[in-house]
Amino acid sequence: MTLFGKKKTNQVMNHMEENIKEEDLFTFATFEESKGEEMVFSDYSYWGSTARVFLKNRFAMILLSLLILMVLFTLIQPYLPNQYNPNTIVNDPGTGMQLRNIPPGDEFILGTNSIGQDLWARIWSGTRTSLFIGIMVASIQALIGITVGVLWGYIRKLDFVLTELYNILDNIPNTIVLILISYIMRPSIRSMIFAMCLTGWIGMARFIRNQIIIIRDRDYNVASRTLGTPVHRIVFKNLLPYLVSVIMLQMALTIPMAIGNEVFIAYIGLGLPVNIPSLGNLINEGRVLATSPALRYQLLYPTIFLSFITISFYIIGNAFSDAADPKNHM
Repeated sequence: MTLFGKKKTNQVMNHMEENIKEEDLFTFATFEESKGEEMVFSDYSYWGSTARVFLKNRFAMILLSLLILMVLFTLIQPYLPNQYNPNTIVNDPGTGMQLRNIPPGDEFILGTNSIGQDLWARIWSGTRTSLFIGIMVASIQALIGITVGVLWGYIRKLDFVLTELYNILDNIPNTIVLILISYIMRPSIRSMIFAMCLTGWIGMARFIRNQIIIIRDRDYNVASRTLGTPVHRIVFKNLLPYLVSVIMLQMALTIPMAIGNEVFIAYIGLGLPVNIPSLGNLINEGRVLATSPALRYQLLYPTIFLSFITISFYIIGNAFSDAADPKNHM
């Protein structure tokens, strides 16, 4: 381009710049109070997505429905008509003799035991007792374990003390604790729950602690602490929701484990008194009669109930854990 051409171009550019007004170069933003209240809306719901994923698991839903019906029936069974008391010994009206070892039939749906008690009533009463023990143990262990685990994992100053406490308690076999408490305290539902919870929360606390350490220093938690967010809000809003799936899985597995411990304690003769029916007591009573083919039903029926409860909680717990994982949400 020649010198004349460059000069001509510069003149044109300068002329255009002179004619352009300042308001044409910039658009000034205005403040609207109504716009300030607007925010981006998302129809995503964590619990809604969890429920949708869980409902797709048909087998887990069938087991959950049957389990709910079982729990409801254990509550209403004593109030139904023509029900025997689980501790009542039924006698023959004509002879006055105990109706011992009557096989399942019209009068006794599941038969009677060796002293004439209705096995139907005793199994439902035992299921009610065992489920109560399992749910209480799982709830108490979760409450203590989550509280200690969060403090253990989030507050660094407590790490040494709680780690040493864990090393001490974890090396005490749970079976020894159950046996000692059963010897020291009077056998009852309270003493059994206390014995199972005395050191049972350690595993939950350790698990929660490890999970908290993994997510404690992620960017969103560091940002929350930098902004001055209170610790309790970080724990309840940032940490615990992330652990819902694993907590529910641990609780679901704790219930059958507690029932299994109750069965074991009854097996070694330190379980609940005979006037408090439980699946452990019923299985222990039926075990003695297992060698007699005609009386094996006294072991078979409570074992079926125990197996159903154990398998159901395991499958439902795993299904809910998968459903609660945000990675599985669409």
